[in-house]
Parts: sequence; C-alpha cells; structure tokens
Amino acid sequence: MEQEFVNFELKEEERPYNIRHRCYYFSKDVVLFVRDCKYDKVYYSIFDQLVRSATSIGANIVEGKAGSSRKDWKNFHVIALKSSNEAKYWLCLIRDTIEVDQTRIIALIKGADEISNIIAKIIINTDEIK
Repeated sequence: MEQEFVNFELKEEERPYNIRHRCYYFSKDVVLFVRDCKYDKVYYSIFDQLVRSATSIGANIVEGKAGSSRKDWKNFHVIALKSSNEAKYWLCLIRDTIEVDQTRIIALIKGADEISNIIAKIIINTDEIK
C-alpha cells in the first residue's frame, strides 16, 4: 500500500481532496456497507460486482499514476470512470431491489456520482491541454 494512505486521517465531516484518497475511502465505505448487509444468496453476485467495480476505481487511478505515457495514464482514468459508473448501477439496483439502509446507499450513490464527475473532468481537462 502506498505510503500516502498510511497516515491519512480525516474528520468525519471532511472529504479528501486528492482523487486517489477519495477513491480509497469510497472503496472502503462500499466494502463496509456490503459487510453489514444481510442478503440472500441470490443477491451475492450483485454485491460481488459492486465490490469489484468500486474497488477498481481507485486501483486504476493509482495504476494510472505509474503509467508509462500520457495515453496510458488517460486509459487508466477512462477505465476508472467506467468502473465508477458501473458501481453506481449496482448501487441503484441494490437500492431498488433489496432492503438496505437507504441513508447509507444514497450516500454511496452520491459519492460514486461525484467521483465519476471528478474523473470525467480530469479526462476532459487532459484532452484540452494537448
């Protein structure tokens, strides 16, 4: 794990500014949400897909940081954006089909949407810099 995550502490009402930190905390929140949910076996694949897509966002952002070229960096951000949109899809499906804590899931959907918007803006700004 990168050193930048080790001693990173936030007050509860604050959000991290750095997109890598933001993605890390989003992934952590999703994992803890899924851990706390009670669901039947039929829903296992939905929760599994949610965890996979949510954790993929930050992983691709971090991997993109080590990209060998600008194109490589951008491709990882595009994959992260797709994963963020996928996570929103699974969260909305869970919200609408399973009894879960609505306050938590709405906050997660909002978080995924904000991350998608940030990553999209990063990609757009990168295209404009050429």
